Amino acid sequence: MSGPEFAHGLVIGKFYPPHAGHHHVIDTAAARCASVSVVVAASTEETLPLALRAAWLREAHPQAHVTIAPVVDDVEIDYDDPEIWSAHVEVFRHALALAHGRVPEIDAVFSSEAYGPELARRFGGVAVDVDAGRERFPVSGTMVRNDPVSCWEHLSAPVRAHLARRVVVVGAESSGTTTLARSLAAHYAARGGPWAATRWVPEYGRTYSEEKLARARRRAKDGGLPEPWLDDLRWEPAEFTLIAERQLAWEEAAARTGSPLLVCDTDAFTTALWHERYLGVPSPEVTAVHRRARHDLWILTSVRDVPFEQDGWRDGEAIRHRMDARFREELAAAGMPHLVVTGPPAARLARAVEAVDALLERGRDPGP
Repeated sequence: MSGPEFAHGLVIGKFYPPHAGHHHVIDTAAARCASVSVVVAASTEETLPLALRAAWLREAHPQAHVTIAPVVDDVEIDYDDPEIWSAHVEVFRHALALAHGRVPEIDAVFSSEAYGPELARRFGGVAVDVDAGRERFPVSGTMVRNDPVSCWEHLSAPVRAHLARRVVVVGAESSGTTTLARSLAAHYAARGGPWAATRWVPEYGRTYSEEKLARARRRAKDGGLPEPWLDDLRWEPAEFTLIAERQLAWEEAAARTGSPLLVCDTDAFTTALWHERYLGVPSPEVTAVHRRARHDLWILTSVRDVPFEQDGWRDGEAIRHRMDARFREELAAAGMPHLVVTGPPAARLARAVEAVDALLERGRDPGP
């Protein structure tokens, strides 16, 4: 069996952000070369971090013989100026030296861009055109930045997770948060196309609490004493941190396989308020989880027009109104983009859809 066609291949791009066309070029190079270097060249004026682009490419191309080489390239672009060309090549060579400890000899340059042949000539390699007319993958970084929804099928899981709009439904107990979250996701899924995969992320805290209650009941039944029951119902700070982390993990997993919209039934902001409710003090750990999350809009379900339903775990009507007030206070104090929905379920959904549509129409800067 013959070996690879080329010893060392080179792929260079901004990957702003990476898309299926980029991945096709890299995979083609990987199939034809013993070793491949992918230089990720980003300007400091661009909003999508260089480290994030490199991480996405490493996830998409984990082959041992593919090396991702990120570098900052603030040289202006002018394909007709030989001096500017030389400056760019020096930046690329610097990236290769950092990645390999030396500048490797380049045998082939793989590209779908018009500058591919000149780039190959300057590296002394063969130019290999890959889907140069973008017939197989009709997408570009500019197209993704301008209209990510129309390019959704060409984006990898981590890029989708980064670009998806995230809406969080929050509220006090028995205020209809889960009902609205489900209905909102179903409304957008019914639009079809890239929206068909619209998902809602359930509340992990609810699952945790139900398991906690069930465990306490089992211990009380087996032991016949009140103490085990009371011990299991006490809350510890670490439990709230666990709930917040697990909620965010569920959300991240859902965002990677969903549509341009992700609906979340609660978040770490909510968990922090419940930490305050049960333990009497804020939680720096839960707040830190909240700050790591990337959410765009909070929808608060008012306790008005929704009768209280006791499920054996909820605090009660008086606490529900107090928590509703705390949600309003904290959302306003933190300057978080939000709206409050009231009325019957249909009216709440209509108001939520109106707000989410406005959010989606504003588009998304690909940056952090």
